[in-house]
Amino acid sequence: MATNGYDAIVVGGGHNGLVTAAYLGKAGLRTVVLERRDVVGGAAATSELAPGVRVPTLAHTVGRLRPSVVRDLDLKRHGLSLIGPDVRVFAPGPDGDAIVLWGDPARTAEGLRGRSAQDAGRYAAFDQLVRSLAGFLGDIAGQTPPDIESPGLTAALAGLRIGRTFRGLGRTDGRTITRVLPMAVADFVAESFETDALRAAIAWRGVQYTAMGPWSAGTTAVLLADSAGNDGGAAGQTVFARGGPGALAAALEAAAREAGVEIRTGAEVASITSLEGRATGAVLVTGEELTARAVVAGVDPKRALTGLADPVAIGPSLRWRAGNIRTPGTVAKVNLALAGLPHFPAAGDDARLLRGRILIAPGIDAMERAHDAAKYGRPSDEPMLEATIPSLADPSLIDGAPDGTQVMSVIVQATPYRLRDATWDDAREGFGDRVVTALDRHAPGLAALVTARQVITPLDLERDYGLTGGHPMHGEHGLDQFFLWRPLLGHARYRLGLEGLFLAGAGAHPGGGVTGQNGQNAAREIVADLKRRRR
Repeated sequence: MATNGYDAIVVGGGHNGLVTAAYLGKAGLRTVVLERRDVVGGAAATSELAPGVRVPTLAHTVGRLRPSVVRDLDLKRHGLSLIGPDVRVFAPGPDGDAIVLWGDPARTAEGLRGRSAQDAGRYAAFDQLVRSLAGFLGDIAGQTPPDIESPGLTAALAGLRIGRTFRGLGRTDGRTITRVLPMAVADFVAESFETDALRAAIAWRGVQYTAMGPWSAGTTAVLLADSAGNDGGAAGQTVFARGGPGALAAALEAAAREAGVEIRTGAEVASITSLEGRATGAVLVTGEELTARAVVAGVDPKRALTGLADPVAIGPSLRWRAGNIRTPGTVAKVNLALAGLPHFPAAGDDARLLRGRILIAPGIDAMERAHDAAKYGRPSDEPMLEATIPSLADPSLIDGAPDGTQVMSVIVQATPYRLRDATWDDAREGFGDRVVTALDRHAPGLAALVTARQVITPLDLERDYGLTGGHPMHGEHGLDQFFLWRPLLGHARYRLGLEGLFLAGAGAHPGGGVTGQNGQNAAREIVADLKRRRR
């Protein structure tokens, strides 16, 4: 039996899906969100690891969230509270020293002076360069890519906006961005710095969540995109949501419900229906059918086009192209409950240094070797890690836990979706042991502090969170899947193959990360299309 009368159905209740739904609701459109899990939020989730201990389940920072989304949806009134420690990155090295990147570039430069006067002198200029180039990408991120299939006045105006944004860079930075976007991030950082540990601490964000290493082409674009639309600069952002990332999902859910959006959890979509080349609704696994004027995919485009849409309506060509969207997941997550604060000798007694992101990536070559292992189906023996101890900044995560308890959230890069010699279900615990051992080398005694552990593999990301290939960004951040090519050339304007079928998730421009930009952009296009259709 069909439920009629919706203006829009949003398939998937991740943060972008919720952002889209909230904007659609504010525009007066009757909207429903269908989420197969019991909670909304997707990667923006907080879960209980042990009694009284809550952890960021997947994503552990939210500092890339666009300020315009926070403002437009009044998320602070809906309970969102952000915490931004002064320290951004603490990167202990094997020599017992550490690279420390602060939000203040001058403070970072001063700390670098003991290692390299040259690096200290160049850091502020490099930070400013990153901010300038990332600002350009941030402006592009808020725009809808031009229509190359049927160019007209709208496409011409979009081109003019892009040209105006590019001219705003000035001659020098304009030349620089065209040169560096295709570069390997290892080369980009080497142009300014001589210290390998510093190069790695900055270059890390050019490979994180990707299936690329620091010597891979296009990783400079990934680094700059990570700083786009936020206060990241060379150090990157480190901002926590009080209560964990799930608090962001809760605020988005509250904003959407206030706008009149209906949100249904435990509602798994089996297929997207269509008629005569137009999306008409969705069918749940229970057999219930819902109809709407627009269907919005908050899920990844590969899943939407090859798993949910009618293959006859999509056609063999688009289905084949969608099947070739690259989703090589190479990220795992390990969450730990600790009986006390681990001691990193490189931090001394200054616990403030542990309030940001703790990076275990001692050099460019070490990062590349970890990537090499993943290419051939093996987790590295020396895993590259980004950890946070969010309970230092947000004690609410351990409210009710024994005194001294801390939470550690660990993102493990270069972890292949397909293992060559094992299955993830068999290798899970051994992999978790390897990660804890790697941490223990930099914080002796940490392993003995672990009281509870959760290991989330790339396969789990696919099975439990619907991320095809276990890719948290809904598709690789390569230059072949960037801007006009995201997710596919000719489908970068949030319209996805069928009239009335839209894409709002991380697989759309400008890509992944907890930004809300994709959902905001998609909502703008959906509202415009539905208004035109009413005329």
